[in-house]
Amino acid sequence: MTRRENARRVLRRLPMVGWLWLLWILLWGSVGPVVLVGGLLVAAAVVGSFFLPPVLPGAVPRPLAIGRLLVDLLKDLVGSGVTVAWQVLRYGGKTSTAIVEVPLHVDSDLLITAVAELTTIAPGTLVVEIDRRRQRLYVHALPVRDETDLVRRRKAVQTVERRVARAVGRGRRTGGTGAAGDDTSGSSDHPDQGGTTP
Repeated sequence: MTRRENARRVLRRLPMVGWLWLLWILLWGSVGPVVLVGGLLVAAAVVGSFFLPPVLPGAVPRPLAIGRLLVDLLKDLVGSGVTVAWQVLRYGGKTSTAIVEVPLHVDSDLLITAVAELTTIAPGTLVVEIDRRRQRLYVHALPVRDETDLVRRRKAVQTVERRVARAVGRGRRTGGTGAAGDDTSGSSDHPDQGGTTP
C-alpha cells in the first residue's frame, strides 16, 4: 500500500474519530484536558481496531469549527448554569417554564441527535421529544415568561444546529434547498405549540 493510499485511508476514518470523540465528551459532560485527550485516544483506538461504516458519507470534519463548537458549549454550560441557579434562588418552584417547538434544517439522524444532546446537556433545557418526520425538537426550557423568551430559546437551539452542521461541513435542508449552515433563525410555517406555565 502506497503512502498516498494510507493517507486516504486515514482521512476517510477521521469523521468517525471526530464523532466518537464528540460523543465521549458529551457522555462525560466535561471538557477537561483528561476527558479531551482520553476521548481522542479511545476514539482513535476504536476506529483503528474495528471496521466501522462511514458516519456521514462525504462529510469532512472541520477542526476549527469543532473547536469552536466545544468552546461555545463550555460558555453555554456556564451561562445556563448561572441563569438556572438565579431562577431557583429568586423564584424557587414558581419559575416559569414552557415546551418550545423548534424546527430543524439538518436531515440526518446523527446530526439531529447531536443537536438534541448538545441542547439537553445545558442546564435549563431538556429535549422531551424528537419528531423525526417533521424535523422538530420539543424542548422544555426555563425560564420562559413571554413570547420574547420563546423566540430566544428557539433561536438558541437553532444556533446549536448551525454549529453542528458547520463542524462536519455537511447538512442539507429537506428537499435540498440549501445548507444547514445557512440562517435558520427565520420564522417557521408551524406555530409554536408551547405555552408558559406558572
